[in-house]
Amino acid sequence: MPARRRRGQELEDALLDAAWDALIEGGYAAFTIDAVAERASTSRPVLYRRWKTREDLALAAIGHHVTRDVRPIPDTGTLRDDVIAVLLDANETRIAMAAIIVGQLGTYYQETRTTPADIRRQMLGERPPLMETIVRRAVERGEIDPARLTPRIAGLPLDLFRHEVMMTLAPVPKDTIVEIVDDIFLPLVT
Repeated sequence: MPARRRRGQELEDALLDAAWDALIEGGYAAFTIDAVAERASTSRPVLYRRWKTREDLALAAIGHHVTRDVRPIPDTGTLRDDVIAVLLDANETRIAMAAIIVGQLGTYYQETRTTPADIRRQMLGERPPLMETIVRRAVERGEIDPARLTPRIAGLPLDLFRHEVMMTLAPVPKDTIVEIVDDIFLPLVT
């Protein structure tokens, strides 16, 4: 029996999954349209109809992977517990992404003259930063003084978490997460 032909979202998902796997396996330096086509059991024209360049395909694969793991923003009732929950969740879902962004995309950054921050901005699009929602809720509950907030302070827990991950390429220990929240972030906002 001949193989069933994939179409629509099923085909696109298979192509983006193959591209993601190729990025993880060989990094951007070894990332080619041919390699992705072979991995996805399709032809180059199928990929070129959707993405004009390997850069476009790589970004689409990263975006696909990011949006696949989007979870609801925790709403535990306290700022402390919300921030800890977000960081623990990131430990489970974002470590592979950090490894890709740091270790496998060096050639991409050189060729495109971009940075990990550029990719992050592109992936976020119009969505407000995660911490913005958590901090807004805490202000509404009266937990924090909005006069003490700046965008840098509001984003600090995730910035420190990202730094830990990028330096170690490993999950952040829970005691480090608690230290980021209790010893650094909360004293700045309460």
